[in-house]
Amino acid sequence: MPRTLHRTKIDIPDDLRAATIDLLNARLADAVDLSSQMKQAHWNVKGPGFIALHELFDSVHDAVRAHVDDMAERITALGGTARGTARVAASASALPEYPLEILAGADHVEAASAALAAFGKGVRRAIAEAAEIGDADTEDLFVGVSRDIDKNLWLVEAHAQAQG
Repeated sequence: MPRTLHRTKIDIPDDLRAATIDLLNARLADAVDLSSQMKQAHWNVKGPGFIALHELFDSVHDAVRAHVDDMAERITALGGTARGTARVAASASALPEYPLEILAGADHVEAASAALAAFGKGVRRAIAEAAEIGDADTEDLFVGVSRDIDKNLWLVEAHAQAQG
C-alpha cells in the first residue's frame, strides 16, 4: 500500500521507519479487533459469574485500548499514518473471528482467551521483527504490550481452571 512518510528528525532511516510503521499497523489492526472482541464478550456474557466476567472483559478492553493508542502514537511519531479504523481492522486483523452467538460465561472465557493468546503470539513475533529492524523503542513498546496481554490472558483463563 503506497504511503507517505512525514518528515521527522527521528534518526531512523526512512526504509526502516517504513518497515516499523507497517509492523505497527499490522498489530494495530489486531489490537482494534481485540478491543471490539472484548466489548462483545462484555456486552453478551450471561450466567453464573456474570458480574465478574462482565467487569473483567471491560477491564481487558480498557487495557487493550491503551495499547491501541500507544501503537498509533508510535506510528505517527515515526512519520506514518495510523490505520486504526474499524473497517481497516476488520479487513487486516489476523485474529480469529469472535463467535457472535455465544452467551455462557465459559464460552466467552474460551473465545476471549483464544483471542488474547492469538494477539499475544502476534505481538511476540513483532518483538522479534522490531529487534531485527533495529528499532529498540518499538521493540520495548511491544514487550510492554506482551507482558500486559499475558497478564490479562491469565486473568481470563483463571475462570476456566479448576480449583485444587
